[in-house]
Amino acid sequence: MQSCFQIRSDIYGVTGKTKSLVSVSGPIEARLASESPSQATLDIHVRPLVANPGTDAKALAAILKTVLTPSILLSQHPRTLIQIVGQAFSGNESGSGMGSVGRGWNTSLIATLINATTTSLLSAGSIPMKGVVCAVAVGRFPRGETNTIRLALDPSESELASLTGSGCFAFLFTTLSDNATSPPTDGPSCALIWSNYGSSSGTSFDQEELATAKQLAEVGATAVWHRLKQSVADLESSVTTSIPVHIKKEKEKALRESVPTEIDDEKMEI
Repeated sequence: MQSCFQIRSDIYGVTGKTKSLVSVSGPIEARLASESPSQATLDIHVRPLVANPGTDAKALAAILKTVLTPSILLSQHPRTLIQIVGQAFSGNESGSGMGSVGRGWNTSLIATLINATTTSLLSAGSIPMKGVVCAVAVGRFPRGETNTIRLALDPSESELASLTGSGCFAFLFTTLSDNATSPPTDGPSCALIWSNYGSSSGTSFDQEELATAKQLAEVGATAVWHRLKQSVADLESSVTTSIPVHIKKEKEKALRESVPTEIDDEKMEI
């Protein structure tokens, strides 16, 4: 089963037009060289906006594999392959996502790829998961007149040059069940599984700033979780309503006729 799901990060309140496309295929047949007898093989590729994937793209693919592995039950489908391909649709302003070696990937684009992958896995429905990974980017702006540090969620690509620090925070949520009437800031417990928060050259940050950035990122990731939950509900309702009424009745009738009223033990075969 294959699912291709495009997600724009500004759906989750991201400033700017950071976006990516992710395709998920699996479980499918794996080559003998990559086949594992105990679990499925997770293969991730990241393609930049232009040019061929280079060192930075391969490094980001390795990061995505580290981030997403805890959320997938790979042991349920041994000797198979789960392939994920991510395509950057932004990065022209910062040079990130352009295939330039050493330029890296901006934090908002990394967060978008993680969220797009999670949404694509949920959309496919063929890969067992024990949780969902939601990510957000946090940027630190220079100290103003009040000499205080200002942190912001999901800085836009045009703001990257003015940042003195930034990072992506990925959280693992182990459920999609919650009270639908709860406010966006409330949600299930989550665990931070990866972050690359850091400062630019000539600046530094302390533990207090890191804790504040993590707390802000958790609020943003919870909002992403709520949006994913709503997307799953919308997907289920759209699938249900798309089936014609007469087909539903025929399926229900066939199901009733296929269920025997009594079981004869003498006719059962093992």
